[in-house]
Amino acid sequence: MAKFTETLSDSIIEFIQEQKMFFTGTAPANGRVNVSPKGMDTFRVLNEKEVAYLDLTGSGNETAGHINENSRLTFMFCSFTEKPLILRLYGKGEVIKPESKQWEVYATLFPQITGTRQIIKMNIESVQTSCGFAVPFYEFKSERNVLADWAEKKGEDELGKYRDQKNTLTIDGKPTGY
Repeated sequence: MAKFTETLSDSIIEFIQEQKMFFTGTAPANGRVNVSPKGMDTFRVLNEKEVAYLDLTGSGNETAGHINENSRLTFMFCSFTEKPLILRLYGKGEVIKPESKQWEVYATLFPQITGTRQIIKMNIESVQTSCGFAVPFYEFKSERNVLADWAEKKGEDELGKYRDQKNTLTIDGKPTGY
């Protein structure tokens, strides 16, 4: 049975910190739902009601576009190990860009990664846990360095051009605010 709370407990925070992967879910008022897997050392619990992740340059920028339209955001974590659990965080998202006054407050919480595009912060409205009994077992082998290597090779100037070409509109043609 699913259980809802309004804040992160110590045990849920510990669970989040143990995870190597999480998913973001967003949707515009009209258009495609976006679910995106994330990895690397990019997720932080700020307190019992706020979390954030370091968003890296990628092929699209759906999360920012959808948040800018309606602020709805879901994070999902699931255990692939012995103790099954699915965790969903529901809330309102905020896009923090490098030129924002808030950037310096939050950027120091994350490692410096070439290709960093923005920080996505969530104010949690509800926390849901469910059994995860049907989630299969998987074993973590290592981080995948392809994105970091790609960004490193491109360099900051080329990354800026890439973002200008690929990250200014969602796949449904809505502005991302980039």
